[in-house]
Amino acid sequence: MGLIGYARVSTIDQAPDLQLDALRSAGATRIFVETASGAKADRPELKAALDYVRPGDALVVWKLDRLARSITQLIATVELLDRSGCGFRSLTEAIDTTTPTGRLVFHIFSALTEFERNIIRERTVAGLDAAKIRGRVGGRPKAMSEQDIVAAKALIRDGNLTIKQVADRMGVSDATLYKYIPNPRSTSELECKPS
Repeated sequence: MGLIGYARVSTIDQAPDLQLDALRSAGATRIFVETASGAKADRPELKAALDYVRPGDALVVWKLDRLARSITQLIATVELLDRSGCGFRSLTEAIDTTTPTGRLVFHIFSALTEFERNIIRERTVAGLDAAKIRGRVGGRPKAMSEQDIVAAKALIRDGNLTIKQVADRMGVSDATLYKYIPNPRSTSELECKPS
């Protein structure tokens, strides 16, 4: 089994030496070093490391937060490795998915994350149901009321203002105006009842 290391520092000013020393001591034969925020989705060195590992290899990191900033991102990456026949090791947290105990710990992480998602979903549905009972409808309020649409159509029909000027006058963007009045210069659009 080959150990492939992945180290990440957030800025160019930070040095990955501590991570590199730990990864080399653990036996990593190849190490990919990233300089990027953990929140950044585009991490070319992580992609390169994931492309480099072969079935039977394990991706090893110094700490879990070097690989991912969220448990969801972490689980997705480890599941990708697992589907490729590769393991995962985190040195600081002593997680090793190439062992039965390590796989168990990781499955518990995964189950807890799914449980948390289900709880959030249930609370959201319950909150929307409670609001509906009280007569409130969820979602964002409309940017333009029926009266606003009628007024905007009248201004457009008048022909003295550009679409941008009408949108400005109504306090909305051009895109929002087009959303409510898709063909603002069309006569039939302006004559039909407000949408």
